[in-house]
Amino acid sequence: MDTATPFPRFSGTAEVSVRPARPEDAAAVAHVQLVTWRTAYRDVLPLAVLDEWDEGAATESWRTAVTRPPTPGHGVLVAVDRDEIVGFAAYGPPELTRGEAPDPDGPTTEIATLLVEPRWGRRGHGSRLLAAVADLAQATGAARLQVWLPETDRVSARFFESAGWAQQGWARTLDTGGTPLREVRWHTMLDDRLDDRLDDGEETR
Repeated sequence: MDTATPFPRFSGTAEVSVRPARPEDAAAVAHVQLVTWRTAYRDVLPLAVLDEWDEGAATESWRTAVTRPPTPGHGVLVAVDRDEIVGFAAYGPPELTRGEAPDPDGPTTEIATLLVEPRWGRRGHGSRLLAAVADLAQATGAARLQVWLPETDRVSARFFESAGWAQQGWARTLDTGGTPLREVRWHTMLDDRLDDRLDDGEETR
């Protein structure tokens, strides 16, 4: 792996690329999140989460995530198609679930969210984001990636499964102020085999 470049495996082309988010990207990231949640996740997320969405507050939240991340291990990446931001991924160190011990294989990086606006799907943006997070995590010494997915989110589950991820056996229920949201955890090991899994995976994003 060439550590001289931020994303050794998927740096993109003149038309499509993945790069670190900038402060001025915050509004576009919030917009992608809003559109994706309201179109692709309406049957997955509680209606209260969607109906009470505050795009201005979300924009400020993403700007803070970019300019003042909680730790050096947190980051936000954006997928760009020509000059338009079409997807993003946020990642960082995970919080251990109650009763969970640190992974004996080494540090873990958690993908907090990975979204591609539906009209830009099946063009490789999701795979490029996932590969970029994997490269950055591996460069910092992480041994594993993990992500929490809503239990009913079959589309995301197929995406991660096609890239070689599997359910880990952990589940949690989030209090959303309305209908509880049950999530399950997926994970994958960061090793040489991950390159092949990402390259061969079914493109669903």
